[in-house]
Amino acid sequence: MHNNLRIKLAALLVSALLVLAVSCQKKTVAVENGSNSTARKSGYETSTAGQPDVAEKNLDSSTARGDFEIVLNEDVFFEFDKATLTPEARETLTKNGQWLRINSDIAITIEGHCDERGTNGYNLALGDRRAESVKTFLVDLGIDRTRLTTISYGEERPLDRGHGENAWARNRRAHFLIR
Repeated sequence: MHNNLRIKLAALLVSALLVLAVSCQKKTVAVENGSNSTARKSGYETSTAGQPDVAEKNLDSSTARGDFEIVLNEDVFFEFDKATLTPEARETLTKNGQWLRINSDIAITIEGHCDERGTNGYNLALGDRRAESVKTFLVDLGIDRTRLTTISYGEERPLDRGHGENAWARNRRAHFLIR
């Protein structure tokens, strides 16, 4: 009987600690922006004409509803101090766009992230430009803009806590969340 009580108390204590740990996480300031005017200034000016047709031809198993973690967990990475989409980013976004067209009831949040260099304010603005650049690309692929929201976390949520070029490159990204 005492062992059963100890197990229950231990489970209760672990649950309480988990709730406490989650509720005490560092809060970050986020910038939400519904316009895409900053995205046009960010360097996403490449024409996407014809890309939806290419995407339609490349439909594969990753476009199935159950595989959203494969598609949307693939971050888009940026060069230092830029919000311009690289060719690799466009390829990833084309695949994400296919999946979003097939799953038209899904809405996503696009998070913009930066590395630790620069001021908090600058990085929040850069993260916003990155998220808006991704949003603009997806809208140009035919995704309804009302399904896409953006938020910037600047440098506050690093993927890699290192302090060198490899870590910084991993932290300059846009990340996708289903809402």
